Amino acid sequence: MKESILDVLLYLFEHYIADDADTLRDRDPLQAGLIEAGFTPAEIAKAFDWLDGLAQQRPGASEPRCNGPVRVFHGPELDKLDVECRGFLAFLEQQGVLDAAQRELVVDRAMALDQDELDLDDLKWVVLMVLFTQPGAEAAYAWMETQMFGEDPEPVH
Repeated sequence: MKESILDVLLYLFEHYIADDADTLRDRDPLQAGLIEAGFTPAEIAKAFDWLDGLAQQRPGASEPRCNGPVRVFHGPELDKLDVECRGFLAFLEQQGVLDAAQRELVVDRAMALDQDELDLDDLKWVVLMVLFTQPGAEAAYAWMETQMFGEDPEPVH
């Protein structure tokens, strides 16, 4: 039995979404496949809610800010996102991989997960899923994908 929303999301992304995002529209076969894979209906429903929340929040394109104001994290964000995670988000924004609106969406989706803390690998998956759903973020998604799965990650330009 799997344990968290992120486990369900990762399974969905690896087995269904990455190849064809339209597979999310017909959830009955997805749910059957997830149950067969060992996920509980409650965790599956939470994962679908998480994806619905992501789909409802599509920030407009904005310019990356290399020298803009610094995002200050507070309260539960500090509890869930450790220094490494917060630094990674700042790095992605400074390098133009994420703009401020996308960073906020990543933080929102990270906070919506049912885990008390996220490690850097978990956060990278959230970033990848957010970028995957953002129109115009194909290059950023490809760069992030290379960072996660490539043998020789590409440098940020």
